[in-house]
Amino acid sequence: MASLQHEAAHDQRLRRALGPVNLTTLGIGAIIGAGIFVLTGQAAAKYAGPAIVLSFILAGTACALAGLCYAEFAAMIPISGSAYTYGYATLGELFAWIIGWDLILEYLFAASTVAVGWSGYVMSLLYDLNIHIPPALSAAAGTHLIEVPTALAAACKMKSGWGPISDAVLEQIKAAGTDPATLSQATAVFNLPAVLIIIACTVLLVIGIKESASFNNLVVGIKMLVILAFIAVGVAYVNPANWQPFIPAAEGTGHFGWSGILRAAGVIFFAYIGFDSVSTAAQEAKNPQRDMPIGILLSLTICTVIYIVVSLVLTGVVSYTKLNVPAPIAVAVDSLGPSVSGWMGPVIKVGAIAGLSSVILVMMLGQPRVFYSMSKDGLLPPMFSAVHPRFRTPWLAQILTGVVATLLAGFFPIDVLGELVSIGTLLAFAIVCAGVFVLRFTDPNIVRPFRTPAYWLVCPLGVFFCVWLMVGLPLDTWMRLLVWMAIGLAIYFTYGVRHSKLNGKTPEETR
Repeated sequence: MASLQHEAAHDQRLRRALGPVNLTTLGIGAIIGAGIFVLTGQAAAKYAGPAIVLSFILAGTACALAGLCYAEFAAMIPISGSAYTYGYATLGELFAWIIGWDLILEYLFAASTVAVGWSGYVMSLLYDLNIHIPPALSAAAGTHLIEVPTALAAACKMKSGWGPISDAVLEQIKAAGTDPATLSQATAVFNLPAVLIIIACTVLLVIGIKESASFNNLVVGIKMLVILAFIAVGVAYVNPANWQPFIPAAEGTGHFGWSGILRAAGVIFFAYIGFDSVSTAAQEAKNPQRDMPIGILLSLTICTVIYIVVSLVLTGVVSYTKLNVPAPIAVAVDSLGPSVSGWMGPVIKVGAIAGLSSVILVMMLGQPRVFYSMSKDGLLPPMFSAVHPRFRTPWLAQILTGVVATLLAGFFPIDVLGELVSIGTLLAFAIVCAGVFVLRFTDPNIVRPFRTPAYWLVCPLGVFFCVWLMVGLPLDTWMRLLVWMAIGLAIYFTYGVRHSKLNGKTPEETR
């Protein structure tokens, strides 16, 4: 622990350029995005109905507990490795490796997931502007698409342009008196817009942290204005009948009823992961002991309130049964009628595009910095800790992250990626909460600039909530997690153990 704190104080290879405002907007930039613009509607339609509000409260409670633990660690060990570094300091190298490998699901897969949602909004906006990208290049490989003309979209109260075919979409088209067979259909091969946004974010992040933070501040301001506008306008169009039944009758485990609320909480937990990405920028914060807790806890508080309000308005404006689409906010705006959607539709789509861009940026900022710390401990090759001599960013790790993220975003659908991100994040949060608890006994006298209040209650509850939400996720998501962990352990025992600094087999220069 002492060596980590010494490193945090003396390692100046990364540029310290971020203050409390930058850190808070980094958190908001990552949190406010997929949860509102993509996953809220899907989770309501598939799992919880209007009770998605309760799912957000459950997920927010788990995050508040984990956020307090993250704040203690981030102030105490202001190093860029986030949960990986905290696990390394408290639970040992093997647990640290598991967390670090797990964080790939959180950051890299999250960037890819949000890029898919970003693509959906871009395609809709371009369609409205009469700019047409071939549908084969607009979604994950094998996705069956259908074209909904603007006039029909207004009648169906759904997003215009090309979008995935689902039972809900077909029912809406039929209800408007149109035979779906008469509409153009296609099968996607590659998601080009999702790939392009990841490439753009990768280039910006290689250039520098200050430039990236400035861009993030701009787009966070845009999306907050757009969200507040949606709330202000949407409240007047809320139909309380859309909230009935508030908790739809269960249709099997995990689909509506209380089990559906739990499953939805596990899925939308993805929406909260931004607060811990703040901790990956600890080595680039000007005063991390003071500013890291502020950035983590303030961004989490602001965003939880916004999520609850937006989910109430969204499910009040449109029946939850119509929200299983890539762009649910756009569907809600289109349902308000041409007098409102005519001006607000493009505004919402621009806000969503800007907002999701910031999420991708922050997620892709976090992943290379976890790789950076793992590499300095010898668990990954030295290239992952290479710092650009001019830009002072982990540029090789950044480029590799971008390459893998483009492949994931180009070929995988959003639901598979989103559930993997949720389960990976929950596992990391649970281990962080356990780490704070363990360290209170193993090293009670270490200086803690921020102390988790009532740690004896907060830490166990944090572990409990995270594990509880993990239990609510589908079995196939658990199977994918186990396969992912098996791959990670194979890499650790074939490379990490042999090159680990703790085992004395890594040159001192790796630190």
